Amino acid sequence: MWSRPWQETPEHLVRDMRRDVAMDCGWGRLLFAQTFDDDDALIHLLRAEEEGRRDIAMYVPDPHVLVSRAPDELFIDPSMTYRLELHRYRPRRELIPGVVVSTMSDASDADEVNRIYAARHMVPADPELMWSNQRTRTFTYLIAKDERTGAVIGTVTGIDHELAFDDPDRGASLWCLAVDPQTPVPGVGEALVRVLAERYIGRGRDHLDLSVMHDNDPAIRLYKKLGFRRVPVFAVKRKNIINEPLFVPEPEADLVELNPYATIIADEARRRGILVEVLDPGWGEMRLVHGGRKIVARESLSELTTAVAMSRCDDKRVTRRIFDEAGLRVARGRTAGEDHANVAFLDEVGEVVVKPARGEQGRGITVGVTDPEALSRAIDLAHTYCPDVLLEECVEGEDLRIVVIGHQVVAAAVRRPPIVVGNGRHTVAHLVERHSRRRAAATGGESTIPMDDVTADTVRAAGYDMDDVLPDGVSLRVRRTANLHTGGTIHDVTAQLHPHLAEAAVTASRAIDIPVTGLDMLVPAVDQPEYVLVEANERPGLANHEPQPTAARFVDLLFPETRSAHRAWEPAPAPGTSD
Repeated sequence: MWSRPWQETPEHLVRDMRRDVAMDCGWGRLLFAQTFDDDDALIHLLRAEEEGRRDIAMYVPDPHVLVSRAPDELFIDPSMTYRLELHRYRPRRELIPGVVVSTMSDASDADEVNRIYAARHMVPADPELMWSNQRTRTFTYLIAKDERTGAVIGTVTGIDHELAFDDPDRGASLWCLAVDPQTPVPGVGEALVRVLAERYIGRGRDHLDLSVMHDNDPAIRLYKKLGFRRVPVFAVKRKNIINEPLFVPEPEADLVELNPYATIIADEARRRGILVEVLDPGWGEMRLVHGGRKIVARESLSELTTAVAMSRCDDKRVTRRIFDEAGLRVARGRTAGEDHANVAFLDEVGEVVVKPARGEQGRGITVGVTDPEALSRAIDLAHTYCPDVLLEECVEGEDLRIVVIGHQVVAAAVRRPPIVVGNGRHTVAHLVERHSRRRAAATGGESTIPMDDVTADTVRAAGYDMDDVLPDGVSLRVRRTANLHTGGTIHDVTAQLHPHLAEAAVTASRAIDIPVTGLDMLVPAVDQPEYVLVEANERPGLANHEPQPTAARFVDLLFPETRSAHRAWEPAPAPGTSD
């Protein structure tokens, strides 16, 4: 059914082929695997794939063996290879009406090709490289135009194997057949394929190969109609975000219901071939399974975090004591007790933060308390969340969150309280509500500004009431805390982090003996060594720290055997840490 495979080509002809051939097509490289004598060289090139590109190793003789050499990085493409024996080709009796096919005539045609690629959700190609390739005989870029309007409505690319690598089997291949989905003209794809096949017949080529997704039924019907037949030829690609739908199963309904903090972990796990079983989508709880190893996680809190470590983070009084004993800097503080003792502490430090001894997401916290009446109200608020209340000296500075995974700093971000800007027309309340809606839309509902007494008190402390019209251009901070869940924003500062701050964060994680934590500090500046440690979070939100690879590092911790040997996108370790 198909001609003699290149594996059976006489040795003296194979010996004359060019070696290690990779053709840059603009959207990625075509690696002709039959020209490689060594799997390691092929794997090395696939690993060097550029971000946003899709490299393809075609004609891999033993794809299962190649993938077994790097199973976390490579996969066998779920496509079919079809071959047209050019001596069997039968031309059409009449031309397809309304379609004119020609080679690209100038560089602007390359832009039109990319427009069609985009419409078909294909990876775009570098226009300059396409035009440069077109000026060689190795590449053939054809475009189809609407005969009536002159608009470009389709494209196909051909590669001449004999010119590319002295192919002893005198083959050619077809790539990137794409038709503008908006065109009303029928038969565009057929016209492009026929012209390309006839050009290679004119060159005396033996066959024309193409790769098509196994479920692309319309394309397969067209190819069969034109005389193409399936051949046992396989392609291998690298696991990347572009290719993810090809090697990761479609997400189940319960995966879609996960919040962003669980989703980022589930996506990273599935990308590596780790089975994700959602146990409670609303709670963010899932079971990750790989190679007989099972780990239950709720977002970034996993079974690797012991109950003891979790309890150390849960009670902020215990956290403070452990940090202090480890030689780390903490703010002065005490447990709220009798009124006179609370007021005495306030008089001693001048300004305090009142917080529940146990709690998360900024609930029940009041910052900037300066008088006994406000102190009493803040303690009552904190009591609604926890019977034990902590009073701490209020320290000015940037609110810094450092994420530590496996006792290594992975990310650092400054969190800032929500701010509204006046326009001279709307009240503070209106501006807060509008800003809160924007924050909710941007975070999938995770971040909103509560319209509560804390917000009102913060606004009053700045000299305004909620019903006041904020003057044009005036910026007003409406919460004292920078927690994301109460409208705060987060800004990556990993590259600017001072080594001393990174070292303190790692020391804190080791003191608590916790594998994953978010350390909160107050700092005068992220590039200076001074700090005050505030607390440790046993379940930090990993989705808040793009572009840092928090989810990747978390999955590395849970399943170290799935960690890729090469991650070109991974940043260098933060200052003061080792990798």
